[in-house]
Amino acid sequence: MIAEYATTYNGIPQPGEWPPSLDYDGSRRPMPVPYLESPPNVVPIDVGRQLFVDDFLIESTTLRRRFHQPQKSEHNLVLWPETEAEMDGGECPTAAPFNDGVWYDPADRLFKMWYHASWMRNTAYAVSEDGIEWRKPELDVVPGTNIVLAPRPGFRRDGCCVWLDHEASDPDQRFKMFQYFRSSGEFGKPWQGGEVYTSADGIYWGEPTRTGLLGDNSTFFYNPFRQKWVYSIRTASLPRKIAGVRTRSYREHSDFLEGSQWEDDEPVIWAWSDEFDEPDPQIGEVPQLYDLNAVAYESIMLGLIAIFFGPPNPVAAEQGVPKTIDLELGFSRDGFHWDRPNRRPFIPATRTPSTWGRGYIHAAGGTCLVVGDKLYFYYGAWSGESPRLSGSMMGGHQAANAMYAGGDTGLATLRRDGFASIDAGQDGGLLTTKLVTFDGRHLFVNADTISGELRVEVLDRHGTVVAPYSADNCVPMSIDGTRQMVMWEGSDDLSTLRSTPLRFRFHLTNGSLYSFWMSHERSGASNGFVAAGGPGLKGDMDMVPST
Repeated sequence: MIAEYATTYNGIPQPGEWPPSLDYDGSRRPMPVPYLESPPNVVPIDVGRQLFVDDFLIESTTLRRRFHQPQKSEHNLVLWPETEAEMDGGECPTAAPFNDGVWYDPADRLFKMWYHASWMRNTAYAVSEDGIEWRKPELDVVPGTNIVLAPRPGFRRDGCCVWLDHEASDPDQRFKMFQYFRSSGEFGKPWQGGEVYTSADGIYWGEPTRTGLLGDNSTFFYNPFRQKWVYSIRTASLPRKIAGVRTRSYREHSDFLEGSQWEDDEPVIWAWSDEFDEPDPQIGEVPQLYDLNAVAYESIMLGLIAIFFGPPNPVAAEQGVPKTIDLELGFSRDGFHWDRPNRRPFIPATRTPSTWGRGYIHAAGGTCLVVGDKLYFYYGAWSGESPRLSGSMMGGHQAANAMYAGGDTGLATLRRDGFASIDAGQDGGLLTTKLVTFDGRHLFVNADTISGELRVEVLDRHGTVVAPYSADNCVPMSIDGTRQMVMWEGSDDLSTLRSTPLRFRFHLTNGSLYSFWMSHERSGASNGFVAAGGPGLKGDMDMVPST
């Protein structure tokens, strides 16, 4: 866990009012990002790999930033409807995360997936040894099925989110779940809203606790930098809602269950779509923020932001087609304000009839996993293909038709830290960081310079090279590696420079630099966060081994 500081772990001053109050009037102005407008003078880099997704760490550079897209896996699909509990009687077959969650559990060395099985009916569970081949175990919650939350008469599930809490003080709360329900009537009274649950194993869940007021497609996540549980709330039902505009509201608390209880006016306006979200030319609707999932990855909060392009629900239902949603990236260094420097879809809908992933793309809770040198992104995607329904035909759901049919699970992969790189061509160039401080010993980089070269030098606060850490003395790196130690002739140990404000200057030719970080050990452990975990990782951090 990260300790409390007067400033944050990365040197950003902690404002007196938290969470900040954003005065949003319904205009499409971009969200402010104060830590980029007024960055700290010195940036501590003891927590995690330092990514070049923005200019927060950069004093000057002649290099260019390039954002990267994940590759849809050759193994797709990785999960699809096949059981009776998933086939929905042939109307809206679904076996996909509708947020829900995908995690790696080091306790039994398994990938674990919670997912939406049959539209608005079941929450099911699958496991995998490698993250590619998934099996659906027979459980006794609903005997003979892999359902983990027994259906209740009159209740239809909507969005869900599951979290593996490695730091849970109570082992019975190691797994946490949020579920949104629509009820046709409980004791004769219709109801819709959120419930939260906890579990020791992710299979047997305790009694539900109803949340404060929120809209569907709400989720939650844990921010370890602040040690807070955050509810990502669809504002639709709250007093601060703006008619016709989808926004998110924010609620944080140190306790998951206690934090689920709030007064209607407590959550603050948090996020929205803006003028840089351009309409789909084939649809023409103003894009809206559909949901926001987040996780701690290395030294940042990583967000997968779902942008809804249309068509509106009534039009989608009339045509029997899924809504068009793309997943885009957001980055936060204070846990509240989101920088969205690249509006190219990260995981886009295909928009092509009769294809899986045509639309309605949903991130999985946990966002991504670290699997060797890659990041795994699981997501739900809908085709709108139904064995029994077409067009505006309605089935047994009454409020749903083929627009919600054909929900499958896909996988996309990305190089570790590969969201953005700083690139140089044959002529080469320089990048100089802002003043940084550290407590580690060894400098590591994630770089692809197999056809070029990378050298690093250390500068004091006045710009003078600190001997012997000059560029000329640096052992040139012509490598493609996600964990490569920087060495100088006669030394690779920077421990004598601990706590001293310094700059790193990177000399790069014909290559890409993705990240840098300091480690206490030659293993290169970053002491950063690893999202939803992965094989070989013991918890939610890339921990320095004990000595």
